[in-house]
Amino acid sequence: MLRVHFTAADLVRTRVSDGADPLWETVLSLHRLRDRSPDPALAACRRTRHGARQGPLGMLLPLVPPRGYFPDFLTPSAGAAGVEHGLEALMSTPRARLRSELTVLGGRNPLPSWTRSLADGEPATLRRLARSVRMYHHGTLGPNWPRISRRANTDRALRLQALWRGGAEAMLRTYDPSMRWRSPVLEVAYPVDRDLHLDGRGLLLVPSYFARSPVALADTELPPTLVYPARPRTDDGAPRSAECLAPLLGHTRTAVLQALGDDLTTTELAHRAGVSLSSASEHAAILRGAGLVSSVRQSNAVRHALTPLGSALLSADRPD
Repeated sequence: MLRVHFTAADLVRTRVSDGADPLWETVLSLHRLRDRSPDPALAACRRTRHGARQGPLGMLLPLVPPRGYFPDFLTPSAGAAGVEHGLEALMSTPRARLRSELTVLGGRNPLPSWTRSLADGEPATLRRLARSVRMYHHGTLGPNWPRISRRANTDRALRLQALWRGGAEAMLRTYDPSMRWRSPVLEVAYPVDRDLHLDGRGLLLVPSYFARSPVALADTELPPTLVYPARPRTDDGAPRSAECLAPLLGHTRTAVLQALGDDLTTTELAHRAGVSLSSASEHAAILRGAGLVSSVRQSNAVRHALTPLGSALLSADRPD
């Protein structure tokens, strides 16, 4: 069992993430990829993974065993702002932390020889790792990101409703049975026995599509984070149809919005939505002005992603 110890200050600072965290979903999906009957979102990747030792999975699977410990540096808090922000943080991980966490992992699982250069913080190896995470995330999770986001956003709305009505303690009571609130301690079903003292830092709760059970960062010095299985909805697999949105947004703009299953460059967005580059740029700008899309320039490209409002519109989530 994991016991999370709260003070009054921790209750004030406890919050729910804005939605699914792309790097946590990436790592936890690697657990689910080994399931005998994997989630439909991973079925295509499961069929090809045995021949992909030289691809991204060849680098990722040794770092994320089927069960138990995986390094905290794979899920930096910056990932909440998007894949690229998280990868920048991953590539900036201090050498001492890389070595420490890989030593823990290597003490429990055999590691390939290339992880020695990762433990030494060699920039080329860190770039290769970031590239593998990016390729796997965009190729496997990207097409299914609307489904992943819908589930996380629906769960988030449930928790926030309890928070608004009754405060943090009322929200913490909504997590039964895997997480039980016995003031001032949150008791979490966990494979190892440990205590986490928040000491005034508060707790970030992250709903996850791929989590089997609650999982916390192993390093108690990092910002306290608890990832938990997002509660599914009965119509989770059914996005709002284009027929519903087209009268409001127009068919082309609806196609652009629905194409944003993951953060995409303008060129990738145009290709996925089946429109010209100039049209994709124009519609993304209009959607951005409406608060449905966020855009960030990176080098010579602009990357676009759904905001929580945009995800909620696609998933038919409504405020209470």
